[in-house]
Amino acid sequence: MTTPQMTAIGAFAADSLEDSLRDVTVPVPELRPHDLLVRVAAVSVNPADWKVRNSLAPSPEPAILGYDAAGVVEAVGPEVTTLRVGDEVWYAGDLTRPGTNAELQAVDERIVSRKPASLSFADAAALPLTTITAWESLFDRFGLTKDSTGDLLVLGAAGGVGSIMIQLAKALTGVRVIATASRNESRDWALAMGADLVVNHHHLRDETLAAVPGGVDYLFSPHSKGNIDDYAAIVKPFGHITAIDEPPGLDLLALKDKSIAWHWELMFTRAKYQTPDMIEQQRLLATTADLVDQGVLRTTVTKTITDFSAAGLLEAHRDVESGRTIGKVVITR
Repeated sequence: MTTPQMTAIGAFAADSLEDSLRDVTVPVPELRPHDLLVRVAAVSVNPADWKVRNSLAPSPEPAILGYDAAGVVEAVGPEVTTLRVGDEVWYAGDLTRPGTNAELQAVDERIVSRKPASLSFADAAALPLTTITAWESLFDRFGLTKDSTGDLLVLGAAGGVGSIMIQLAKALTGVRVIATASRNESRDWALAMGADLVVNHHHLRDETLAAVPGGVDYLFSPHSKGNIDDYAAIVKPFGHITAIDEPPGLDLLALKDKSIAWHWELMFTRAKYQTPDMIEQQRLLATTADLVDQGVLRTTVTKTITDFSAAGLLEAHRDVESGRTIGKVVITR
């Protein structure tokens, strides 16, 4: 019996970006009991995509990368109970399984929800990974609630995570949001997302303490290397920092004097370890979809590439890896 095949974009270890992504044909994935088979309509590119691409070991077999996606459920595993064939869905995938850069993807229902009805597939695909990262940082790591007050400093505020974190914090908590940016367009974007004020991250310590002389209560860090001494100066005693990067040899001792808590956030943890609360990702995505449909939250897409191929994905990887993108870059069929 012939194994069904599908088109995909394969990633390979290579000396150049141009050689690292290729159009390939691979078998259609088999479903596990809790899996959905999703026909992928649009994906977006995150720093995780190019970081994983750069870490690939040489192999003749393609790695199928990609995390954010929006699409339509085409088949379901025997134990699926929360979604059904024909549902339009969005999700951010699983580091341990083949990704979204394919015609079809198998993904566990517990990390998938119905997408916002008011968004196109392209506009929806911009949000899942960054939303989960921002949501888990705000509500699981920082422990914020609708009654929380104080000051939240969001570094890299014009990026994908920062763009939705500002919106979530303003919609669902009582904190004041201070964003960092350096370019005029980044500053304007952060303010459009709802930031209360913006400081220049090239003058982080001076401008933050000028705005908040007593220091901030919460700090979100996508770029921690070289910043720990500044963080120690601008975060209040007993304050909290959540980081999403992985700088080698990071020394946090400067934070001890103020008893500042350091949290790590990796939105793939629940899926990777099949944690008992794995379905929380479905729930938070469903809540986010409702907030989008109510007009409380907006998509963060700033560029859409209508070329679901290696060439289109190369363009998106090049943009995101530059570190200068605002919002999200999406590839759609």
